[in-house]
Amino acid sequence: MPEQDTTTYSRTIDEILSPNSLKVLQKRYLKKNDSGEAIELPSDMFIRVAENIASAEAAFGASPEQVAETARDFYDLMTSLEFLPNSPTLMNAGRELQQLSACFVLPVADSMDSIFGAVRDTAIIHKSGGGTGFSFSRLRPAGDQVRSTQGVSSGPISFMRVFNQATEAVKQGGTRRGANMGVLRVDHPDIVEFVKCKLDGDFANFNISVAITEEFMDAVRSETTYQLRNPRNGEPAGELDAREVYDLIVEMAWATGDPGIIFIDRMNRDNPTPLLGEIESTNPCGEQPLLPYEACNLGSVNLSKFVRYAESGTDVDWDRLADVVHRGVRFLDDVIEVNQYPLEKIAELVAGNRKIGLGVMGWADMLIMMGVAYDSEEAVALGEKVMGFIQAEARRASMKLAEERGVFPNWEGSIYDTPDGMRLRNATVTTIAPTGTLSIIANCSSGIEPLFAVSYVRTVMDNDRLVEVNPLFEDLAVKQGFYSRELMALIADHGSVQGIEGVPDSVQQVFVTAHDIAPEWHVRMQAAFQRSTDNAVSKTVNFGNEATIEDVRHVYDLAHELGVKGVTIYRDGSKENQVLSTGKTSKSGEAADAGRHGEIEPRPRPSVTMGRTEKIQTGCGNLYVTINSDEQGLCEVFTQMGKSGGCAASQSEALSRMISVSLRAGVDPHAILKHLRGIRCPSPAWAQGGKVLSCADAVGIAMEHYLEWMETGQASTLVSKNTDGLVNLSGACPECGGALEHESGCAVCRACGYSKCA
Repeated sequence: MPEQDTTTYSRTIDEILSPNSLKVLQKRYLKKNDSGEAIELPSDMFIRVAENIASAEAAFGASPEQVAETARDFYDLMTSLEFLPNSPTLMNAGRELQQLSACFVLPVADSMDSIFGAVRDTAIIHKSGGGTGFSFSRLRPAGDQVRSTQGVSSGPISFMRVFNQATEAVKQGGTRRGANMGVLRVDHPDIVEFVKCKLDGDFANFNISVAITEEFMDAVRSETTYQLRNPRNGEPAGELDAREVYDLIVEMAWATGDPGIIFIDRMNRDNPTPLLGEIESTNPCGEQPLLPYEACNLGSVNLSKFVRYAESGTDVDWDRLADVVHRGVRFLDDVIEVNQYPLEKIAELVAGNRKIGLGVMGWADMLIMMGVAYDSEEAVALGEKVMGFIQAEARRASMKLAEERGVFPNWEGSIYDTPDGMRLRNATVTTIAPTGTLSIIANCSSGIEPLFAVSYVRTVMDNDRLVEVNPLFEDLAVKQGFYSRELMALIADHGSVQGIEGVPDSVQQVFVTAHDIAPEWHVRMQAAFQRSTDNAVSKTVNFGNEATIEDVRHVYDLAHELGVKGVTIYRDGSKENQVLSTGKTSKSGEAADAGRHGEIEPRPRPSVTMGRTEKIQTGCGNLYVTINSDEQGLCEVFTQMGKSGGCAASQSEALSRMISVSLRAGVDPHAILKHLRGIRCPSPAWAQGGKVLSCADAVGIAMEHYLEWMETGQASTLVSKNTDGLVNLSGACPECGGALEHESGCAVCRACGYSKCA
């Protein structure tokens, strides 16, 4: 399109963005030169996106002046922070890549050509910045016959490893690995192996979900067996006790956070184009059910911008909300026109169905601003009302576009093709997607999640501790006269405002966090939004570490009862040791043991040693740790990886040498293992009795066991629970080491903007 006069665009957005927003935009969204320096301002980015998306209007007869007017409107829409499109649109619109979708689903049929074709397509999509979902339910089970070779099948879990390794090798835009969703039907013969596949730390690049059928849930309730079926021929392949399988799913979710569950029959009940095929899978966060080779373009309305204050109290500004919904739907429909999809088959199906997903963020902020507690009947009712309104207005906007541009091409034969059916431009219009990095840009709460913390401590370089406070809480504390830095630090240490002396009861009631809220309220809120959402709702039910397996089972039961399409849970501390404290801060950072002055020469290595070797499962593979001693005590450590990957062999060797030198220099082995234990890497693993956070952590575990063996003559084979005193947010960011918050079926770092799901 012709060059626009950028002086017509307001530049105030550069001045009002929060420091965190600016940091995330500079690192992940703004164009950079060859030196990695940002060469556009946030306002330039929004101009780039607005003009690129508005150029689609020309295809429908708009004049250059009308295109320019639409571009200015789209710019105002985004820079008001009332609406933002998904991250790939902000990153890639108007640039060489021009791939604007976040989520894709690919088919995996029961043939080598299909399997490895899907691997190739996955690599292409990940390189373009998208995430992928697959159903492996069509693959014949492990041990089944392969007639063409007279051999046996290795099964879906084996082929999942191929996808996982391919993802490991391909970084999105050269910065990070892509995200996958792996789905297997509950009636597949390999379902038990699938449910347990993440227990040993494998499949770090996958979220996994079990596709639950209504037939299975009926069998669970009646405590009967259910039928397994071989996908090769559809014939019966045995029976399993439904309650036992359900209990295993619950137990694994409690232990590792995976698998989630999706109610596949419900998703297909709402499939708008059933003649084109069945929905088999979702995108990596579970909120976008898609047909094979389908993609969806997403955007979110920031609800915190639509609270209207009056003398009589607060209300939603319904007129302004309707206006933004209509403009957002038009924006997303235009995205479809200018999007360059990574595969031709995807481009064809997207053009035929024209699915969009308008969702929300800032829901928790809206509730706080209106003085409504998240865990209340009032909040659930308001959520249903707000989303019902958005759904109705989005459909009106889509029908208006259909009058201008025509219905989506696959409308005939769709569920709308009835005498009274809606003539829509888009087969779906609403989705509640994760908004981790978008909510950082918009400086609001994420999706429909509650606050994750009111105040928390961020540890930065040189061990400086910075207390960060939710701006709504800080403003209220100042206005009501109970603000103090000491109180904010106390809240950060406590993890919430509940039970904090000096915080008024009315404030405690409204400022509840994800862990203050009983799990059933998470599910009830998800169900309230699901009732008026075409696709699905991305939501994480957060549990405290002390939650029981029964607690998780209750949530899964309730999710089915209330009609949601899927559910994901996260029990605090179940995946990785976490690094940002919202509870009692670590007391292990005490002054280091006083060192000796002067030069210390380690004693020579003895010619004869004795010791033991222990195999420990890590996220990089099996690590064999050999610890030897002589008459003076521990003197050396050797490590050997059972397979390549992850930590380089040279790093493991360097670690072993430094430990050995330290031991022979007289350093207390307890002091060494104290520093090794708790070191985190992005790929932890589960071993017997606990988790192994990294190869260094594994060496510390082996040293613990060795010292126990020396002192008692017996050594535990269990991985002891790390007890560094932290009660943390949700895992270590693989890019900056900050806290990962598990929310909306995804994980996001609010320090640097990293998101597992984009």
